[in-house]
Amino acid sequence: MSDQSAIVIVGAGEAGTAAAFALREGGWRGIAVLIGNETMLPYERPPLSKATLTDEMNPGPKQIVTSERLVELGIDYLQGSEVVSIDRAVNMVRLSNGSGIAYHRLLLATGARPRKLSVPIAEGAKVATLRTYDDATRIRHVIGQGRDVVVIGGGFIGLEVAASAVSRGASVVVLEAGSRLLMRAVPLPMAELIRAKHECSGVRIETSAIVERIDFSEGRSNVVLTGGRTYEADLVIVGIGATPNVELAQAAGLAVDNGIVLDETLATSDPHVFAAGDCCSFPHCLYEKRVRLEAWRNAQRQGAAAAANMLGENRPYVDVPWFWSDQYDETLQIVGLCPEGETPVVRRLGARGQILFYLGTDGRLVAACGFGSLGLVAREIRFAEIMISRRL
Repeated sequence: MSDQSAIVIVGAGEAGTAAAFALREGGWRGIAVLIGNETMLPYERPPLSKATLTDEMNPGPKQIVTSERLVELGIDYLQGSEVVSIDRAVNMVRLSNGSGIAYHRLLLATGARPRKLSVPIAEGAKVATLRTYDDATRIRHVIGQGRDVVVIGGGFIGLEVAASAVSRGASVVVLEAGSRLLMRAVPLPMAELIRAKHECSGVRIETSAIVERIDFSEGRSNVVLTGGRTYEADLVIVGIGATPNVELAQAAGLAVDNGIVLDETLATSDPHVFAAGDCCSFPHCLYEKRVRLEAWRNAQRQGAAAAANMLGENRPYVDVPWFWSDQYDETLQIVGLCPEGETPVVRRLGARGQILFYLGTDGRLVAACGFGSLGLVAREIRFAEIMISRRL
């Protein structure tokens, strides 16, 4: 690859920024362009549902990199820029300002966006989602002492926001359409522990709660459930999952199926174009199936792996999936993909927490899930990760 060629990265989140760093660490001396559609430096998203909402003084976004470091690394950062199309015939990305950038390799790290609530919402109703720092700032201004907050969705984001809001003195109700919390992400025994933690902290939780519409009257939003029950709120926060941003790839003729379709090296159906992070699906050799992961560490490591493969390493991406979520003063950590319907081996740690271990049919460890004190859970999950990666 010529050092005069450009490697262009679309998306300046965790995956895109990690890829830009990795290009330089991998010896790339050519042009490196990082394009972000927000008007600020790349920043971490996990604090948005936690510290950004709860700290006494708004700490501002936690930057991944400083402008000085970008200059030092020779990374051209185009902030507040929108890529509107990819012309694969001439290897060119085109921006909303009419300019174009030629590439030899292209990385799509376009992330995901909050899934919308598909029910009628009255004009004026105060409804929010959380994805950006600006979103978090708007939510922060409303969830103080004496406010009523309704969270629709009992997944990671919904529960983290609920914990932050109740810690700020708000009255919080979580409405989950499923029969339990964290239906897609966490085994039932762990979900029950987390529910108990929230209820002890003052959060009201209602499962099998189907939202019919959101009304607005006298300055208050009214969440109406099937059956007629109504919850009034100063703010309704919707956290019902995420939709991968694949429109750019799809319009360029790249394969898409629950994300941008990648091979094991993170290349798309075009060998000049790679992808990483929340926007893509890829085959995982440990689990022998295609997966799409919405997780901070996966984005970071996939970005670095994609950069290495754009430079010619051609290595399969085999990292074991790892997720975490802070719930009050305790942590939830999951390593691997927990098989549905399987009975785990349970290790109870008294008041300090609980670990669930999942075995494959051949006795290999394939996943583990822990909830409790950070130090203890993190250590156990780290050992489990080593065992899973070595197929022990």
